[in-house]
Amino acid sequence: MVSTLQALSDSLAGAAEGVGRRVVAIGARRRIPSSGILWQDGVVVTAQHTIQREDDIVITLPDGSTAPATLAGRDPGTDLAALRLAPNGTSAIEVAPLDAIRVGSLVLALGRPGRELTAALGLVSAVGDAWRTWRGGRIDRFIRLDISIYDGFSGGPLVDAEGRVLGVNTSALLRGAPTAVPAATVNRVIAVLLEHGHVPTGYLGVGMQTVSLSEQSTGLMVMSVDPDGPAGRGGVLLGDVITAIDEAAVSDPADVLTHLDADRVGKAARLRLVRAGQPTSVTVTVGQRPAGGRAKR
Repeated sequence: MVSTLQALSDSLAGAAEGVGRRVVAIGARRRIPSSGILWQDGVVVTAQHTIQREDDIVITLPDGSTAPATLAGRDPGTDLAALRLAPNGTSAIEVAPLDAIRVGSLVLALGRPGRELTAALGLVSAVGDAWRTWRGGRIDRFIRLDISIYDGFSGGPLVDAEGRVLGVNTSALLRGAPTAVPAATVNRVIAVLLEHGHVPTGYLGVGMQTVSLSEQSTGLMVMSVDPDGPAGRGGVLLGDVITAIDEAAVSDPADVLTHLDADRVGKAARLRLVRAGQPTSVTVTVGQRPAGGRAKR
């Protein structure tokens, strides 16, 4: 009779072997290669912080052969990047639904920091709601891991005991702690990267700083205004204090990011302001941040 432990071991080894056929090594940095995943035919997904050069990228495939790749797009907000290589009929990878990610689940982090596959066993230590990264990316679910970080960890898949991919591993989004970007986020972001090369982000064209309005309330003082930006054209002035966007209170510059998703570009947003001590409001049309722009919201 096969013991429970042996059955679990066989299941995990089978999961690593199966998904390992989709794990590649990416030569796009000076040190050891990083890992990536053959996500769909002709497309490799990886962690964007591991792509340190955008030319002469070489992929080492699971069979040991190599292939050139080009950078299709990257999104620092979610730490995801998409690479293109010659299609070969690879099917889309099997992913697990968001509700399959549970605290305490045993998981494998796979990587290929060279020719050979590596694996680390751990567990999902925390699961939470959708969240914003420190660079503004929207992640559909918070996943923190209790797992060893080996060379090539970032960009590789997080795999459950059934051999399904839960997401893409990264150490760049939470102060070096191992986390995973869930597969739902990967599918959403990669589709945009393949079309646009970057993730469009809404833009107001103001620099802001948190200020206290009273002991109970805060707002965002406008410290700079791009006169040709959406806010400047809409009538926002230097020294205005933004207290709400579309009736949702804002007290930190990060709060503004929740109102600047790509689907808000070109749409009207009502800003509640305090100007010279008096409440007022203006309506602006959300613009699109130039690719690479980071200075102003």
